[in-house]
Amino acid sequence: MTAESYALMDGALHVYRRENSRFWQCSTYLGSRNHRQTTKEMNLAAAKDFARDWYMEKCVEDRQRRRGGLAILANPLQQQVTEPVPGLGQAIDGRLRRTPTGPSFEDAAKAFLDEFEVITQGERNEGYVESKSIHVRVHLLPFFGDTALKDINAGKVQDYRVHRQTSRVDAKTGKPKKPARATLHGEIVTLRQVLKTANRKGWISAIPDMSAPYKTSGKLEHRAWFSPEEYKLLYEATRERAKNPPKPRWREVCETFHDYVLFMGNTGLRPDESARIQLRDVKIVDDESTGERILEIEVRGKRGVGFCKSMPGAILPFERVRDRKELKPTDPIFGKTPRELMNTVLDELNLKFDRDGHVRTCYSLRHTYICLRLLEGADIYQVAKNCRTSVEMIEKYYGRHLKNNIDASAVNVRRARPKPLTASKKSMKPKA
Repeated sequence: MTAESYALMDGALHVYRRENSRFWQCSTYLGSRNHRQTTKEMNLAAAKDFARDWYMEKCVEDRQRRRGGLAILANPLQQQVTEPVPGLGQAIDGRLRRTPTGPSFEDAAKAFLDEFEVITQGERNEGYVESKSIHVRVHLLPFFGDTALKDINAGKVQDYRVHRQTSRVDAKTGKPKKPARATLHGEIVTLRQVLKTANRKGWISAIPDMSAPYKTSGKLEHRAWFSPEEYKLLYEATRERAKNPPKPRWREVCETFHDYVLFMGNTGLRPDESARIQLRDVKIVDDESTGERILEIEVRGKRGVGFCKSMPGAILPFERVRDRKELKPTDPIFGKTPRELMNTVLDELNLKFDRDGHVRTCYSLRHTYICLRLLEGADIYQVAKNCRTSVEMIEKYYGRHLKNNIDASAVNVRRARPKPLTASKKSMKPKA
């Protein structure tokens, strides 16, 4: 919120000071973009002088961009400015000539999207490829726009981070709506890929430092999951909802959701993987090592094609869904992830957040599967292989659930202490 504001240059320039700030800020709208700058001045008169000079520079830059690039020669008295610059009047008196400004960020973004879709065809899923287009179209282009690639440096990248953290305001609370850490990270990754494309084409000589400043090693936070008691509470609630749905026409949806919870908790699939599974990808087999009937699943996800062997508890919900929907080999078993219904049930059970404040989602069913396997003493390598992830990831994000894999006899080692001498042995000890 601004405490004071003044308009200059016929309203094209604004000087203002925010609440709880010592310095005056200035802003203007040029080239379909908002430009802001701190004056680093506490005196209003000095801030206005700084703002006028800054505005003139921005107008010249805007004219250079729109006219193909203008550069001021060393001798400002050789020639008058042939075309007036809006807002400057006769403030600048110099000789101008056209020079190329080079490719813009928009050019690099277009080249990146054209390349990325062709090169990754068949190797990355369509949703991931589409997310890159969304990052560029919705967030990166509106901010960087037609900025020259040579002008994008580490400071400009940091300005983008600040912009994303403060640009959206919650209408109810009036506070900024910050994007999730993973969301912003994905956008920075896309930005880096765009600049790499420009570097390969020779438009820039090097990629700027894009690491986040002021950031130490992040706190290790474990994934939200359901404890055995909470998981039981969840599937009992979904079972009751399947028997007595809120509305009769919702019966099939509630029955499928109950089977979904049991299926996910006994397979450890990712939600996007379960959405792609078709009937032909699942087989009921007799496992040779355990003698139990389980599901063998051919999984297609972000890591390509993998395989999963389920717990015996996944068979019954799979058979119910298959028979209820009368599935054909190419039909998806569950299809779209039931996020809304999951949120509704979790809110009713007061299980939406775990004790650390982490949000539980459909993905938490995968975390639950991993944690329960570890609590039962399963081999961590086999769990990682079955879940198509790495041992490092499991140790990092599920480490607090590895207590059953720690050998207390190997940890609680004590060095043997010498026994005290008895009275008879002391008398036998030779005297000096």
